[in-house]
Amino acid sequence: MKPATTAEILITVIARLLRGSRHVVAGAQSPVPGAAALLAKSLGWGVERVTVLGSSRYNAYTDGGVETFDMAAQGRIDAFFLGGGQIDGEANINLVGVGGYPDSKVRWPGSFGSPYQYALVPKVILFREEHTPRVMVPRVDFISAPGTSPSHVHRPGGPSALVSGLCLFSFDRQRKRFRLESVHPGHDAEEVRQQTGFDYDAPAQVPQTEAPDATLLAQIRGPIREQIAETYPRFADSLAG
Repeated sequence: MKPATTAEILITVIARLLRGSRHVVAGAQSPVPGAAALLAKSLGWGVERVTVLGSSRYNAYTDGGVETFDMAAQGRIDAFFLGGGQIDGEANINLVGVGGYPDSKVRWPGSFGSPYQYALVPKVILFREEHTPRVMVPRVDFISAPGTSPSHVHRPGGPSALVSGLCLFSFDRQRKRFRLESVHPGHDAEEVRQQTGFDYDAPAQVPQTEAPDATLLAQIRGPIREQIAETYPRFADSLAG
């Protein structure tokens, strides 16, 4: 069997983080999180419902993405995913652009509903495959969605982890700080430190991320590949098998 690809490792990492999340919603242009949610459900890891925006098979909405906001407000979404052009050490994300707003020299799609979901969904997993100093910055140029809120603000939701192409961070909401939990196969802690613009905590010996075993790879390359192909056929084709 071929070794696990980066995408398959990321799918497995995220699936493990989703344990016990009854309803998981993966937004548009999110093939890795979508596949991870489907994997966690198929393995009986406590995921009972998966909604993949853009899917017909795994999307019971009748009013489009609007229902995502309604369900989040009602406490009916347990896990969601956010990313950003920039992510900083306090888990703030930037989806607007680089440079002084409104005269940003680089513009991105915009915040849309990110601050709303970030504040309401209990488990928000930040996901960005690119892990470089231009993405993982000391401080975002524009806060599209804040990672934390003042103590007097009721906020049931927020970041629980950050998954990148290099590693897995957990996030401590009280201390407003990331902790390096593991480094993916083929990389090391020094590379993570060099490619990360913000400071973070780390153990003396950083573990290696556990790669998927043969059973998990067979599941990803078989049933999960077929399921995610309905929404992301090119991504499904890229999975080894």
